[in-house]
Amino acid sequence: MQPVIRIQREDFDTAAEIDALTAGRGDIGAVVSFSGFCRDEGGRLSALELEHYPGMAEAEIGRVAQDAMARWPLTGLVAIHRHGMIAPGERIVLVLAASAHRAAAFAAAEFVMDYLKTRAPFWKREHLADGTTGAWVEARAEDDAAAERWT
Repeated sequence: MQPVIRIQREDFDTAAEIDALTAGRGDIGAVVSFSGFCRDEGGRLSALELEHYPGMAEAEIGRVAQDAMARWPLTGLVAIHRHGMIAPGERIVLVLAASAHRAAAFAAAEFVMDYLKTRAPFWKREHLADGTTGAWVEARAEDDAAAERWT
């Protein structure tokens, strides 16, 4: 089984992605999904700009996906990450983990998301509601701590 990895500017349809993953598959007993959205940070943000390193981002997400498949008995894995300008309320990321049983799917989805937050080469810059461009978003210690528990 090869994971599906996509980095794209356009939005994605979560239900369509689940349907594509499970179509004609009798070996899937559970699909766990994680969808990440852009927040408005209490009305402070008008958008979040996401940049990535093409080629490197896909390769790194692929390594994380392969690691997840080696750790858990997965029957499918999808990781989609958007780039470009994303407004509050819009989707940024989707992780789908499929397995015969829910425990593996839950663990794998959480693992992939924890590593996407810390290892995938994406950069985020805030665009503020007052029309100014804010700073690049720094890595958060709690994201690093979440990823560390998997080592």
